[in-house]
Amino acid sequence: MSSTLLRVYPSELKIPYEVKKQRSCCMQLTNRTDQFVAFKVKTTNPRKYSVRHSCGILLPRGSCNVTVTMQAPMEMLSDQHCKDKFLVQSVAVKDRATMKDFGPQLFTKAPGRVIEDFKLHVVYIAANPPSPVPEEEEEEDSSPRSEVVCEVKSFSAFDAACIGASAAEPSCAEGTSEMLGVVGERENMQ
Repeated sequence: MSSTLLRVYPSELKIPYEVKKQRSCCMQLTNRTDQFVAFKVKTTNPRKYSVRHSCGILLPRGSCNVTVTMQAPMEMLSDQHCKDKFLVQSVAVKDRATMKDFGPQLFTKAPGRVIEDFKLHVVYIAANPPSPVPEEEEEEDSSPRSEVVCEVKSFSAFDAACIGASAAEPSCAEGTSEMLGVVGERENMQ
């Protein structure tokens, strides 16, 4: 599913449920425009979930993976139905902006500012049984599945990156005052 500014994939968050195990899933945000787009990810249950890269700015046509981690449940569910939801908000921002240029008011409705909302439901799925071959399991565990796939681009490399970036190449940038991009998780934007 998608909005005008962002494509959000998948349209629901499927999280493996296993007692005493912390589990994660990813969603990919893709900027569908030729503008810079700021995003913020919120949840109805912030004590249960942590979000890596809960807010940031995507380059034009860029993508970024956001990791949602559910805290380890202490008991089995009596009902597999989950009422938890996530909200991805997005808004177009000026070129070369950083999240430090904005405060919480960025995602507050104001005249001339269009804020798009995309809701995702959480769905619990059965956790995969352990692999019978330990080497394969170790290989899977060493993969960077919980890390955001991003490229850091400074202003000096920015113009070349925009001109030479391919559509298939994911791109977002870590945020400092000299760089564009995704700001650290749980910044005062939650």
